[in-house]
Amino acid sequence: MDKFIWLSALAQFFIIFPSALSCYFPIKNQMKYTKKRTAFICLAVLIPYSFIGASVCTVFKTDINSILIPSLIVFFFLYYITVNIDIAKALAVYTGVCAVQSFSLQFTYAFCQPLAHLEIVPLQQSLLQAGISCLIVIIAFYPACKQSAWMISHLDVPKIWYYTLVPSFVFLFFNLAVLPGFYTAINTEEFPLLFAMMESCLLMLLISIYILFYQGATIILEHYKLNERSQLLEMQSHQYHALKEHMKQTSRLRHDFRHSVHVLSSLANQGDIENIKKHLDGYELQLSEYMLRDYCADATLNALFGYYHEMAVLAGIKTDWSARLPELHGITGTDIAALFGNILENAIEGCQTLPEGQRYFKLVAEIKQGNSLYIVSTNSFNGYVQKTKEGYNSTKHSGRGTGLVSINAVAEKYSGYSQIYNSGNEFFVDVMIKI
Repeated sequence: MDKFIWLSALAQFFIIFPSALSCYFPIKNQMKYTKKRTAFICLAVLIPYSFIGASVCTVFKTDINSILIPSLIVFFFLYYITVNIDIAKALAVYTGVCAVQSFSLQFTYAFCQPLAHLEIVPLQQSLLQAGISCLIVIIAFYPACKQSAWMISHLDVPKIWYYTLVPSFVFLFFNLAVLPGFYTAINTEEFPLLFAMMESCLLMLLISIYILFYQGATIILEHYKLNERSQLLEMQSHQYHALKEHMKQTSRLRHDFRHSVHVLSSLANQGDIENIKKHLDGYELQLSEYMLRDYCADATLNALFGYYHEMAVLAGIKTDWSARLPELHGITGTDIAALFGNILENAIEGCQTLPEGQRYFKLVAEIKQGNSLYIVSTNSFNGYVQKTKEGYNSTKHSGRGTGLVSINAVAEKYSGYSQIYNSGNEFFVDVMIKI
């Protein structure tokens, strides 16, 4: 075995290390294991693979791509089992990194003219390719850790992530399958410069697509936040009008109270205890009818509970809610509304899958240990779920349920956890967050 050819092949396999590192930049907050353990797992697989791959290429005089390209599928599953993101996000990140890193091969072809009669490229060319790959990692580090990581944490629409696979696959296929053969077929002095310019334009185009995707994601998420705020304002407006109606009705009752006093006085003089009781019962019934329930001390949650409680009553759902909560600090109004709003809305929708008489919704929310908010929600439903490895899918559309994803996101944001599960015809949501 020619050791120089083997070293050249090994240097070509070096591209998988910076590429693997790039895959973890955007998901730094969603890693399943510690950084050291993840690095150990990756190195334990990639180092032996590189040595074996270089030996196979040298002995059989085959091109590195004939081994590396099929291995990309295996590497993806290695990557997927080490992260806590759904498959759509994992595919988008992995394919995007492969597409960008494939340009290191093309720029190497432009700067170092390959020898068509050699299956293994010279060592200098292999080292240049590895250097360009590392340079790409350095340049991409900041946007990957900031903008890409932000999208991974906030954008939970699988369909959008699947759309990003299209340009990544196109550029990856174009670079790996088309251009190398095209280059060796056209061996002229002018072509390397044109080739480098063309590749630079293609790389800029791909980066522009990713930038547009980021900008589109920010617009989508901003629109989602505006919808949440609009819904919260609608709930508060509903609570305000209910309060006005309550004040109007109680004002009338207070005005009419003097007439009731005269009636009670007259009945008392007659010793008619039975009619006094009936009159007082009727008056108490009127008071309770217009009583505005105060669920908790937090104004935002009070409006939220009032809005959804009326919705539950209209849907014939038996409710048992206990929310012994003070005014909450340390958590934004938008986040607390998103957390409870999604729990309440999902539970009410679940109850409506059953006929009236079987619908019930129990909710307990309280502060424990000084700064921990505990929420336990139990509701009845028809027992039908669509569940995958990533969690529960929506029964109204394809992909994961946005409400449940939002609950998980808020819990993680405030150093807490959420447990979502079902048993028979009961659905459970348990949440703990630090506030």
